[in-house]
Amino acid sequence: MTVPTSSAPTLPGGLAAETAAPAARRPLRSRVGRGVVVALLIGFSIVFLYPFVWLVSASLKPRSDVFDNRLIPETVTFRNYVTVWQEAPMLLWLGNTLLVTVLAALAVTLSSAMVAWGFAYYRFRGRTLLFALVLGSMMLPGAVTMIPVFLIWNSLGQVDTLTPLWAGNLFGSAFYIFLLRQFFLGLPRELFEAAKIDGAGHWAMFWRIALPLCRPALVVTLLFEFQAAWTDLMRPLIYLRDSSHFTIPRGLKALVDQFGSGGEFRWEIIVTASVITTVPMIVLFFLGQRHFVAGIATGGTKG
Repeated sequence: MTVPTSSAPTLPGGLAAETAAPAARRPLRSRVGRGVVVALLIGFSIVFLYPFVWLVSASLKPRSDVFDNRLIPETVTFRNYVTVWQEAPMLLWLGNTLLVTVLAALAVTLSSAMVAWGFAYYRFRGRTLLFALVLGSMMLPGAVTMIPVFLIWNSLGQVDTLTPLWAGNLFGSAFYIFLLRQFFLGLPRELFEAAKIDGAGHWAMFWRIALPLCRPALVVTLLFEFQAAWTDLMRPLIYLRDSSHFTIPRGLKALVDQFGSGGEFRWEIIVTASVITTVPMIVLFFLGQRHFVAGIATGGTKG
């Protein structure tokens, strides 16, 4: 007697066969997608790294080979790193730049944090309008306020001093105020109400609770302003006259005028000084990279 076979069990197998193909193709697609992303990242990394690699390579070449476009120098010499200290007061310029940069970064971070804390924690009439005006100040080009600000510092007798390069940061920055306000808004208000019940004053809540909890944002602000002040050329060009007050960017401009296209065509000195100027920023970024990435990632999720 023949036992009849049912065709029903073939359905699940058929369905499994149909769904297995897309499932098998999915890992292949994801691998291809990851490969494309990695290739793009490598390509963009090469594009961004090439200028600095070329700069370092050029600084290790004699004058006749600076622009030969070889990344590996045919003749390697470290003489340029000795000559640049002899031809320019690099140590003095580095000291001036470090002083201005540290003061500017600390001033803008603390002042912007205090203003941001006021907008985030306190409830008062006109708060939204006032905050909108602060953000609106970012729409003003720097050229609009350049002459009035110069006249103010000139009337105070601060031209040809380092003060105008950092003291303006005592009044905060609209961008940093916005950034830090977003972090402060993400802190639970109940935390500060409990601190107030325990007897904490407004300054204690800000200094002992809010600032430590927003450390990633503070590090991001410090790094951003440190980089901006370290590479700032416009304000030193406007305010500094005496070479003993020059910062590194202003000193590089003087080196270009002396040894570059307008002078003796000693470009090996200029590229070597540029390497010395760039390295501290790279080291600083790697030291603060963890906080920098955390601050940017967290800042993007704050409402």
